[in-house]
Amino acid sequence: MRSNQGGFTLVELVVVIVILGILAATAFPRFINLTSDARAAAAAGMAGGLRSAVTLVQARYQATGNFAAVTVTMADSTTVAVSTGATGGFPTAALTGVGNAMRCESATACNGFGWAVAAGVATFTQIGAPVACNVTYDSATGTVTNNATTVNC
Repeated sequence: MRSNQGGFTLVELVVVIVILGILAATAFPRFINLTSDARAAAAAGMAGGLRSAVTLVQARYQATGNFAAVTVTMADSTTVAVSTGATGGFPTAALTGVGNAMRCESATACNGFGWAVAAGVATFTQIGAPVACNVTYDSATGTVTNNATTVNC
């Protein structure tokens, strides 16, 4: 008695392998770019946190009404160095200013980002990311700029 065994033919197996190859070729580039997307998202988070910190410090400065004050004491007793004047209140670009407002660990490390100050501008770059993938804070105007895109991260 002859037994008829069922299975896949060689043609069926080749067709399945070709279909899987096409699917992999389509999906693979999307997974390669996840690192850039993650870095850009982390930078966007840093920019948002930085904007919030600057706004809170400036609001606290304005609320005190003392436009000659060079520091602001936040609700949690953190002291933040600020610019003076009626249009001031922006944290300085130093550890005692924006560094304290952001609760940075040191003058070079801040919440997973390295940072440096030059000419009143603090530049935050994610550790391990390209230099162009950064967020800047201008202490003269209080402007936060997110320079991170998926292209340069």
